[in-house]
Amino acid sequence: MIKVAVNGAAGRMGRLIVKNVSEDGQLELVQAFDVSRIGEDAGEVAGVGKLGVAITSASDLEKLDADIVIDFSVPDGALNVLRAAKDKGVKAVVGTTGFTQEQKEEIEEISKDIPIVLSPNFSVGVNVFWKLIERAAELLKGYDVEIVEIHHRFKRDAPSGTALKAAEVIKRVIGERETVFGREGEALRGDEIGVFAVRGGDVVGEHTVYFIGMGERVEITHRAQSREAFSRGAIRAARWIAEVDKPGMYSMDDVLGL
Repeated sequence: MIKVAVNGAAGRMGRLIVKNVSEDGQLELVQAFDVSRIGEDAGEVAGVGKLGVAITSASDLEKLDADIVIDFSVPDGALNVLRAAKDKGVKAVVGTTGFTQEQKEEIEEISKDIPIVLSPNFSVGVNVFWKLIERAAELLKGYDVEIVEIHHRFKRDAPSGTALKAAEVIKRVIGERETVFGREGEALRGDEIGVFAVRGGDVVGEHTVYFIGMGERVEITHRAQSREAFSRGAIRAARWIAEVDKPGMYSMDDVLGL
């Protein structure tokens, strides 16, 4: 069995990860960390019954003892997890978003010592979505590009990591462009890529890329109907990285063979 620790185990995604790990025949939950619901059984918090693994404080990460740690938390918390994983030689799957450039550079350094799967979105469909917009950008050069994302009212970071990666994918094809995160007043369009965040209600996640030409437009959209799409992708990544021995930074492209 592959021993798994989950950081952020009491959060929305963490609870799903705990549930999916408990249902997976190859994985065993051995540790759960969070800043809340400390002392409670992780399985009961996740709604799957007692698993015999109590949630312990995220400040106890020096006790990390697993084959793989899965993190869906906040940037500072994720970095603490990765530092502990490096010290303990534990592989990592990270779905946290909103890292600063400095934090990204530290993660790159840590990946020289341990294998890390880092992705702003673990949904299989979203990873196919990125491939589709890459191909569209190749075929629709000269078209204006706008990206709109919608998420629930509780999401901390904006724009989403998925939207920012969509912009990066397109720039790799059409060349570097300015990214505009809002327009106000006189704002004549140039060669920029517009990226806009909408927040409200309980929307799990929706992303649309618009390729707009004279007289026509092409829209490519991905809608997540449940967080299960993300958690099951993370579980797939955990099973994949269990077989990886070479340190490095990996993505869902590697996991899915894209």
